[in-house]
Amino acid sequence: MRRPIIQTENMNYTYPDGTAALRNINIEIMNGERAAIIGPNGAGKSTLFSHFNGIMQPSSGRIKIDGKSITYKKEELIKIRQKVGMVFQNPDDQLFSPTVEEDVAFGPMNLGLSDEEVEKRVEDSLSMVGMDGYEKKAPHHLSGGQKKRVAIAGILAMQPEIMVLDEPTTGLDPKGVEQIMDILYELNQNDMTIVISSHDVEMVTEFANKIFVLNEGQIIKKGTPQEIFNDPETLKKAHLKQPKAAELLNLLKNNGTNVNIKLTVEEAYHEILHAIGADAYHNLLHLVHEKHHHKLLHALGPEKYHQMLHILKEEQNNENH
Repeated sequence: MRRPIIQTENMNYTYPDGTAALRNINIEIMNGERAAIIGPNGAGKSTLFSHFNGIMQPSSGRIKIDGKSITYKKEELIKIRQKVGMVFQNPDDQLFSPTVEEDVAFGPMNLGLSDEEVEKRVEDSLSMVGMDGYEKKAPHHLSGGQKKRVAIAGILAMQPEIMVLDEPTTGLDPKGVEQIMDILYELNQNDMTIVISSHDVEMVTEFANKIFVLNEGQIIKKGTPQEIFNDPETLKKAHLKQPKAAELLNLLKNNGTNVNIKLTVEEAYHEILHAIGADAYHNLLHLVHEKHHHKLLHALGPEKYHQMLHILKEEQNNENH
């Protein structure tokens, strides 16, 4: 049964110099959800995330974790940080031990666990993120994606119910992004609540089932991906763009084609196919591929462009059979 696991009530935070960083924040995230906080740089995403496990304390209002208000007593904060794991945007801020295994072991050791239990948690956590075999490596010798996975392993070793990740894919190549997102999907399938911040609308569209739009320290809209990315005014206000698939369908709709706005390449493919028919669509594909290949490649990016072509080729083969 779903229950609220992170709640904020009229939460505000003002920096010592008087700058209002967060204003009247009211959010509710249920256990097992994949939630995203999106917004431009400087919107307050990192500041908000630092409240979720008690690193920062609100100037006013309150935050509840699993129904209980945080009181900021030392003993309680220890328990909160076991329940809510925080992965920073820059893994170098989180990795400081001489070896990978020492880094991952740091949290469990501070819980006073036995050596056998610590060793088991380190082994299990590194295996879950595909970093087994790197135990003796120095973290500063790893790639950006590997560092991020070790940082996640360090949090997993604490066995949290909630994982909060600040810009989890920043600075990673496409393979690194895919590896991190696969890990987060698997954790969520095992009932862990995942909360991410990002301004990567393509990734958020595919990952999140609940989105909060943060701009200038305020939540200006919350809803499903469809509700958020079909609201051009909110996106403009938050300096965000629609996913490329939605942009393409909007162009078609504005030029008289009867289509509904979809958010992913695969959804857009089926929507266009339904609207104009398979033969016309494959003719259009041929035209695009021959004459506008470079424009479409630039708009969608190589990965999504070739994904679209692959889907279309499969569909054509199915029709020919």
